[in-house]
Amino acid sequence: MLGVGPYPREDEVDPLLINAGKETVTEVAGTSYFSSADSFAMVRGGHIDLTVLGALQVDEDGNLANWMIPGKMVKGMGGAMDLVAGAKKVIVAMEHTTRDGGHKIVRRCTLPFTGLKVVNMIVTEMAVIDVTPAGLLLREIAAGTTVDKVQAATGARLTVASALGTFD
Repeated sequence: MLGVGPYPREDEVDPLLINAGKETVTEVAGTSYFSSADSFAMVRGGHIDLTVLGALQVDEDGNLANWMIPGKMVKGMGGAMDLVAGAKKVIVAMEHTTRDGGHKIVRRCTLPFTGLKVVNMIVTEMAVIDVTPAGLLLREIAAGTTVDKVQAATGARLTVASALGTFD
């Protein structure tokens, strides 16, 4: 399904419309449907220019862990491994820290890998960070925060861009 809308209100729930996390969704005008086989052919065939997905951890080499926490129930691996292997560019959109304030951007992932050296950019509520061959480059910070706060919330060293921007 290409054209996923917001989560449905109770009176809009269609149990046949679910996302990769097995959550019910809605469709937007112009939604397209195609088979799972076509979906994987697009992904595995290298026809996807960009994918945006969440993560449990990203490390300074652009390694991604997003599919399981050992000891926790796993609904399934999903298509993330295919997406990060087949997409030309990978952006991770996630909260900067765990619920208890732990680091999600780390020096080296400790959770099982989804893909190695696949992440190009990390976008959080605190920062926009590019993954470069030289390490993590802090491009932008949220208005009202500081470089020191972002670095403290990050478990890997950040290099600050010479033209550091801000966003609201």
